[in-house]
Amino acid sequence: MLNFNLHTTTEIVFGKDIEEQIGPRLKELGAHRILVHFGGSSARTSGLLDRVEKSLFTAGLAFVELGGVSPNPKVSLVRKGIALAEREGIDFVLAVGGGSVIDSAKAIAMGVATKTDPWQFASTGTKPDTTLPVGTVLTLAASGSESSNSCVLTNEETKEKRGITSETNRPRISFLDPENTYTVSKFQTGCGIVDIMMHTLERYLTPEGGESDITDRIAEGLLIAVRDAGRRAIANPRDYEARASLMWAGSVSHNDYTGCGRKRLFPVHKLEHELSAFRDEIAHGAGLSVLFPAWALYEMKNDFPRFAQLANRVFGVEMDFHHPERTAREGILTMKRFFEEIGMPTHLSQLGIKPENYAQLAANTVRTVKGPVKSYSALDEQAIIEIYKLAE
Repeated sequence: MLNFNLHTTTEIVFGKDIEEQIGPRLKELGAHRILVHFGGSSARTSGLLDRVEKSLFTAGLAFVELGGVSPNPKVSLVRKGIALAEREGIDFVLAVGGGSVIDSAKAIAMGVATKTDPWQFASTGTKPDTTLPVGTVLTLAASGSESSNSCVLTNEETKEKRGITSETNRPRISFLDPENTYTVSKFQTGCGIVDIMMHTLERYLTPEGGESDITDRIAEGLLIAVRDAGRRAIANPRDYEARASLMWAGSVSHNDYTGCGRKRLFPVHKLEHELSAFRDEIAHGAGLSVLFPAWALYEMKNDFPRFAQLANRVFGVEMDFHHPERTAREGILTMKRFFEEIGMPTHLSQLGIKPENYAQLAANTVRTVKGPVKSYSALDEQAIIEIYKLAE
């Protein structure tokens, strides 16, 4: 187990009917003028936005709205949000939505506080050293952004998608009511299931960490719970306990708890970001469900025992101690079948990615990370193309 620091500072308020607490809690945190940031019309038509704003109004807090966040949040809207927040004297940003809304809110908050265009951080790898406080009202169990230290932005002009990781990104407070996810479509629920699992799998399947049994068992338990709750939520979208398990797992999976003592590399996320930058309509979870099994098949030769351990403990594949490669392969294929069971794509053609796109995507990926993608092996352009071929 490697040395580690665990710093999870987000207050989580979890459960039913918690919206009335939002105003009083933000007031306790020192908020006066709030930017309420959200996506499309569903936040309004569902009644959630009205309930949130009623709580703010009752608490005597001023607020202005900025909607329009789309999947793969755009830096152009972030810049509009920064200008609006500066003009209105905003001192707190409240995201009402899923990961894209939260990431956009984080970027606005850091832009206002640092007086720096957030794309400067994203494109150079530098980190903001301050931010406005951010709160979230979660409507989709997926990204874990409600308690994570990361955010991801898309530059629609350059067709680049990049992340910003900094402890200043962690929200001050997040309100998680599973009932707010009842109306999430089956496809988006499936995307969320995959994303939650990937945040733990990319911490679990890493070349550095040695023995980390307690962390492994925590990660494996989360993956089993998400798999089982995912099936239930797909079958019955109004299953409260299933939705609650997914919502809590989303936060735990990306607040670093399931990776303590292991080195985080996230190679599949880096590969996927280029897909959804190339084709904006590709949902992040859908890109991951296609690429992760292919990456695992490519890299399992570098750590058959660990891939076999995952197959046995999480997916119930009988361990072949003489040929762990067989166990590892069957575990990957079992996971791929699970993705298909919940309605997720597992082939690049389902995403509109063609073989003639491979070379450009691979080159874009290597350029973005400034060299081969760090993984069990160094993934250069040719290796990435081989992974694409395994995802055909």
